[in-house]
Amino acid sequence: MIGTLRCRMGGVVPLTSVVLDGHFGNAPALQMVRQHRLHLISKLRADSGLYLPSTGAYAGRGPQRKYGDKIDYAAIPARFLRQTTVEGTVETRVYQAEVWLKTFPERLNVVILVKTRLDTQKWSHVVLFSSDLRLPALPRIDYYVLRFQLECTFRDAKPFWGLEDFMNTHPTPVTNAANLALFMVNLSHGVLQPFRQRHPEFSLLDLKAHYRGLKYVEETSKLLPEKPEPRLLERMVTRVVGLGRIHAVDAEPITA
Repeated sequence: MIGTLRCRMGGVVPLTSVVLDGHFGNAPALQMVRQHRLHLISKLRADSGLYLPSTGAYAGRGPQRKYGDKIDYAAIPARFLRQTTVEGTVETRVYQAEVWLKTFPERLNVVILVKTRLDTQKWSHVVLFSSDLRLPALPRIDYYVLRFQLECTFRDAKPFWGLEDFMNTHPTPVTNAANLALFMVNLSHGVLQPFRQRHPEFSLLDLKAHYRGLKYVEETSKLLPEKPEPRLLERMVTRVVGLGRIHAVDAEPITA
């Protein structure tokens, strides 16, 4: 899939890294990505055994020692601290180190996020990694966070735009249905912008209810002997578009 995507892009957009979720935080996935001359950004298990590179002198016999001290997540050396922030009662510390993991054939550039509740001193941590040893800590976090945009896209495409409902089984109809659903996600978010300028909580359900109501008013007005006067038509629109909405209806209709 990576190879097919790169051929389709034809070098128009230069790629350097592939971001995958924690299911692909393993050596086979890393080798798969490296075969395409790309770097992998992913997440390791929270209990992964990370070892600092050995700094001891060569003993003069046998292989050079590879593994140094094992990282204790509860007491990470201060020299690896890159940033500390506090939001409310939660302190977040960002550590970065170059380490060995015994299941990987090459060194990894890891970022460890440790979150501590200052009122209870309870803490948890997340371990992100990259095969790019030159990638700084903070951009790595930003890149991994981007992955959740895909989750949000599929979350909208499934219930709202038919991605989970189509029954096609052949390649071309499946491609068309999937592309249409994802296209509608992009289109709907563009259409949402003027509504959210007035109402930040305006949702996709509100948007569908709005345009469904406009269609009901349009079709109903065609059955009337005379077209309603503009003020009455505005009142009809205001009332009907609010029937299926989650949030409150405006005093004045939005006719976008």
